Amino acid sequence: MQEFDFKNSRRATPEETEIGRLAIEAMTGKPRAPRGRPPLPVDERAQATSIRIPAKVLEWAKREGARRGVGYQTVINETLLKHAAR
Repeated sequence: MQEFDFKNSRRATPEETEIGRLAIEAMTGKPRAPRGRPPLPVDERAQATSIRIPAKVLEWAKREGARRGVGYQTVINETLLKHAAR
């Protein structure tokens, strides 16, 4: 099988992309699903911050996250929210 020489290729223009999208919709009979994650409402967006956390706490959060199948930041956020609601 011959490999394609990408040096001679170019990116599709936005117009070409739109033509392709419309062709797919016409062929399948349904609109193409939007790509990417939908934006969160303003009151649910996270704010970037920097915080120092003891290594033991971070290790615990990572272990707990791995055990539960979620990220360690989720574990920290849920713990903080649980205690903030008291």
